[in-house]
Amino acid sequence: MPFVHIELIKGRSDEQITNLMKDVTEAVHKNTGAPKEHIHVIINELGKHSYGQGGEWRA
Repeated sequence: MPFVHIELIKGRSDEQITNLMKDVTEAVHKNTGAPKEHIHVIINELGKHSYGQGGEWRA
């Protein structure tokens, strides 16, 4: 039962997120043989003050 975690900066449409989820599910299915219904895709969208690099805000 594969789990895929994706962290993204906020700003994509619902359609883009849905397409990403479907494409990732298809790729995992194709490359592992896992049934699609057993593949979990978790997408976390980071807000403006949720991500920093080198002491600076990056979102």
